Amino acid sequence: MGIDETDERILKHLLVDARQSARQLALKLGMSTVTVLTRIKKLEKAKVIHGYTAIIDHEKIGYSLTAIIEIVAKNDKVVKVEEEISKFENVCGVYDITGSTDTLVIAKFKERKELSKFVKGLASIPNVENTVTHVVLNTAKEDFRLS
Repeated sequence: MGIDETDERILKHLLVDARQSARQLALKLGMSTVTVLTRIKKLEKAKVIHGYTAIIDHEKIGYSLTAIIEIVAKNDKVVKVEEEISKFENVCGVYDITGSTDTLVIAKFKERKELSKFVKGLASIPNVENTVTHVVLNTAKEDFRLS
């Protein structure tokens, strides 16, 4: 599916505030409400928009530890390892990367004990050869919106 400039403008506005109504969005963009609704439905159907969510401060709800974990998988089992890791509740991101490691995982935890259990559990996943865990000391920016 091709995304044009109008779709991009709609997406950028939704990234800033997904709670605004189609009518409000149409007014801001100088379009009809029907056009905006039609385009949003098209973007949802094409899976460009996967859903709508709130952006929360993880630390304020107790998730004070962020870990970035590098994983090396055995042989050609990277995708299977990534699929398995993606199922864990604490995992925010799983990235298939270039370089000396195969996969990068970003996960959040309430306490060190949880992180320790998680990292030890990674070693028990079939085809995980090695992990390197980095604990984030300070988050300068964490916002995946492209605005």
